[in-house]
Amino acid sequence: METGPSNPAASVVVLAGGVGGAKLAHGFAQLDLGSRLTVIVNTADDFELYGLTICPDLDTVLYTLAGIANPVTGWGILGDTANTLAMIGRYGRPTWFWLGDRDLATHILRTERLRQGARLTEIAAELAAALGVTARILPMSDQPVRTIVETPDGPLPFQDYFVRRRQRDTVLAVHFAGIEQARPTPEVERALADASVIVLAPSNLIVSIGPILALPGLRDRLVDHPAPIVAVSPIIAGRALKGPADRMLASLGHEVSPVGVARLYQDFLDGLVIDSADADLAPAIEQLGIRPLVTDAVMHDEADRARLARETLAFADQLRKGRH
Repeated sequence: METGPSNPAASVVVLAGGVGGAKLAHGFAQLDLGSRLTVIVNTADDFELYGLTICPDLDTVLYTLAGIANPVTGWGILGDTANTLAMIGRYGRPTWFWLGDRDLATHILRTERLRQGARLTEIAAELAAALGVTARILPMSDQPVRTIVETPDGPLPFQDYFVRRRQRDTVLAVHFAGIEQARPTPEVERALADASVIVLAPSNLIVSIGPILALPGLRDRLVDHPAPIVAVSPIIAGRALKGPADRMLASLGHEVSPVGVARLYQDFLDGLVIDSADADLAPAIEQLGIRPLVTDAVMHDEADRARLARETLAFADQLRKGRH
């Protein structure tokens, strides 16, 4: 077991979505934080398919923290089969979104509980407890928010853009349907209020972290928060390690570098973890009023995840001490 933060009472809150976010969250989970680790997860990727409510980011974080995620893809369940999906295809229905047989159990039970009137937050806690996850996994909101991607062919629901059309479309704009009516849950509010460290995972800034920050009032809470806030850059040497974040940033007019990341978070960010490949950009980040930490930011395996999480917490501790 890895050694946790220097403050044994530290409460770590991670904002996350997608595979990169799940990997770093797993790194923190290896530091013996238990329930002192809270992962606030993007839900704007959620959608409905075959009558079921699918929550891709929540499930990726859940499966990763439970130790059952497919290590090759980063999502789905290791060794899962797709017999149900194949049969759906035989019935003539489209099967562009991969759903494993064991994965379907999660969606079936979630949908059942939603129809019974349970909150998504309650359901996430039930599923996590059943899989032995001690960290708290919190949906960003119990109200539905849906990412819409504007393209030259018109608006696309996020999963159509991301999975069905394989991210081939140029992204002209992104908006979050329902965000004005959505609110951070009471659990999210409490977790942020109690946080001694807040970390923005190396997730897609626009469509994974973006919806969380777009919740009414949430960004203001970060601006005013007394705890150190640190982000891990999802951009290394001008590229995203996974997914379309680099192309999205470029087409939306942002610099595709850790400096571009720093600018997007500049109003609340204290520190930014960047890869050694981008060490030459550290002075530009400092000029924005943000402290950089240069390290190996690529998570090749579970040991890398724990190392990066440990270094991030130590960095946050330095930032806290530097304030006094």
